[in-house]
Amino acid sequence: MPDHHNDPRVEDDALIRGRGKFVDDVEKQGVGHAVFVRSPHAHARIVSIATDEAAKMPGVIGVLTAADLPGIGTVTRHPPIPGRGGAKIAFSHRPPLAQHKVMHVGEAVAMVVADTLTAALDAAEQVMVDYEELPSVIDARAALQPDAPQLFDTIPNNLALDWPGPVDDPANVDAIEQILQTAAHVARVTVTHQRMVMAPMEMRGGTAGYDAKTERYTLRVCSQGAGPMRDMLAAIMGIDRSALRVITEDVGGAFGLKSGAYPEYPTLLAAAKIFGRKIHWMANRSEAFNSDNQARDNVTVGELALDENGKFLALRARQVQNLGAYVASAGIQLATNNYARCFPAVYDIPKLDIGVQCVYTNTLPTGPYRGAGRPEANYVIERLVDEAARVTGIDRVTLRRRNLIPASAMPYKTAIGTTFDSGEFPEIFDKALTLADFDNFDKRRSESEANGKLRGLGLSCFLEHSGGVPNEGAYLTFPGKDTLMVNLNVGNTGQGHATVYPRLVAEKLGIDVVHVKHKSGDSDLDIKGSPSVASRSTITAGTAVVRTIEAMIEKGKTLAAHVLEADEKDIAYASGAFTVIGTDRQIGLFDLAAKAVELKDKGEVTDTLDTKLDVDTPQTFPNGCHIAEVEIEPETGELAVVAYYAVDDCGVMLNHKLVHGQVQGGLAQGIGQALLENAVYDSSSGQLVTGSFMDYAMPRAHHIPSLLRDDAHPVPATTNPLGVKGVGEAGTTASLAAIMNAIADAVPTAAHMDMPATIEKVWRACQEMQQAE
Repeated sequence: MPDHHNDPRVEDDALIRGRGKFVDDVEKQGVGHAVFVRSPHAHARIVSIATDEAAKMPGVIGVLTAADLPGIGTVTRHPPIPGRGGAKIAFSHRPPLAQHKVMHVGEAVAMVVADTLTAALDAAEQVMVDYEELPSVIDARAALQPDAPQLFDTIPNNLALDWPGPVDDPANVDAIEQILQTAAHVARVTVTHQRMVMAPMEMRGGTAGYDAKTERYTLRVCSQGAGPMRDMLAAIMGIDRSALRVITEDVGGAFGLKSGAYPEYPTLLAAAKIFGRKIHWMANRSEAFNSDNQARDNVTVGELALDENGKFLALRARQVQNLGAYVASAGIQLATNNYARCFPAVYDIPKLDIGVQCVYTNTLPTGPYRGAGRPEANYVIERLVDEAARVTGIDRVTLRRRNLIPASAMPYKTAIGTTFDSGEFPEIFDKALTLADFDNFDKRRSESEANGKLRGLGLSCFLEHSGGVPNEGAYLTFPGKDTLMVNLNVGNTGQGHATVYPRLVAEKLGIDVVHVKHKSGDSDLDIKGSPSVASRSTITAGTAVVRTIEAMIEKGKTLAAHVLEADEKDIAYASGAFTVIGTDRQIGLFDLAAKAVELKDKGEVTDTLDTKLDVDTPQTFPNGCHIAEVEIEPETGELAVVAYYAVDDCGVMLNHKLVHGQVQGGLAQGIGQALLENAVYDSSSGQLVTGSFMDYAMPRAHHIPSLLRDDAHPVPATTNPLGVKGVGEAGTTASLAAIMNAIADAVPTAAHMDMPATIEKVWRACQEMQQAE
């Protein structure tokens, strides 16, 4: 596969020049503007809602409450996952507008629609809601306690699911308990992933319409896949899929946030039908803080048993996941299967016991965010390995080398039943150490000390799984004018789909890329698949593209044989033309496509060259080793990530530039979690204290290390024809442990510090270290 690492991104020119078309870039004339009335309470009973005064306000088209939406079902859409003993998930009902109770601050209670946004905002202030406030709980571990408020009558102890791991095997649990009791060494850590606000540049929004003649809805919305969004919303609305069209154009950031349905969307659709006009809603930043899914928010207790030589024997992890008030579209999936499949990472650990409790609280739902379970798994493993080095006295590099799975063990079946198809973990580890000039780190540490600063280096080996839901489709069409359209289901939210896929098609067909265009974001294309999540797009959609090309060529041979009056077995395809073998008789790809349309219209053939196909593609396992160096000013606690080194195996790279961008972007989000970001709720009221960028710290350009070196060690995946593995989650997955381990290396008293490693926390650890000395 040719490497186009110097090719420019096709998408960038229009976006840089301001020619993108985002959710709020719509014609506002004649459109109704929606504003949602949201709960100020974390947990309260709705006594009454008075909308009469609001409805009388100038320019108001109407006001909707739950009573106006009787046919809409629960917004919660999640695949079944068996719990301990086969128990089912205890789902909480999530209405589009709150019916009897509100379960978190910001839950939508009513929607006001007016001719202008200003009129809708004014009228929303006149909607009077009488609440009876109820006790709330925001911490998942507290929600499990016997004296905690019970949030749902039918869900005891606020427990949605007690998940025993991929294999519900009491004998395995007992065996690992015995190993932990008798092992020569046991490393134990308790790690917290704080709650995160996802905060993409573009907030959520949508424009809904309804055609009474065709009885068909349309929703133009920011999403990560128009088709899957259509399917979720059709189920929520209780309508046939064919009765709804979802359109997505440019998306200003997603990272998992825009993969699922939200309560606002079916409410907009219902309003469009009720009021007989298009209805537009665009969240502002404050609204997004209190209505978007949030991320992470879990605590894990990890234990790693080692023998006297430092060989890993068994690992046990127990995680408590805060789901929030409702289950997001993949909230439990990422906390269970996504999390567990990453174990044992790159290490040979014979025994694994992974358990998760998923718990309801009076907070916003937690959903997929870059990594989605992978950072949680890698973080506990790498913090455990560093703790094991401290417990055993074995050097952290030596300890890792001693336990890495060798390439000769591939394919490697893990203790939880997953099979890693390929990987060269020891080679990547050594390559990363060389890239980081590890042997000369002590010299750099001494130079920092001479300047009155502390320097630390952190290691983070990682393995994740990519591919997600295996089924994905592609649709190749010939609209005319020597153009081939690559139609896909997966949404482009910044990954460079329009750069990668047309070039892939052009190379496979031997034609100039100028003839190939990319299209996605229209559910009417009716292409099977899932959203662009879990680094799955190039793996699943790329495979679907390759297989669809193969099917199209086979179809083309049949058509070419008819046109060229030859036997089909004598037709060959190469470099954009079908040729009769051994002759100069041929027909070009685009000529054949046009001829096929003509022949079909005449009834001579039954099909054109347009080809649609969906295929299943097994998961892949990207992996690598990232190394962070930090420098700390002990008198102030000020910290800087001064250098970062990354070696990644993302399989075959179709575009080096895009891979580098993905690693760098993931690192930025990892730095945000490791050092800055923290969504804090008040424990007594359930109010989001960090409800704006005045309170919620986001990473900025100066937080990114000026020395950032990344290298590739591609080992082709054996599970797909392109050999790709994915790279979108790598920077976030690996960086958390790399940075936190580096801080602990510089300041040993920070060995058990929780993220974010704020200046105050680091300063306190420095003071404790000085006092201990």
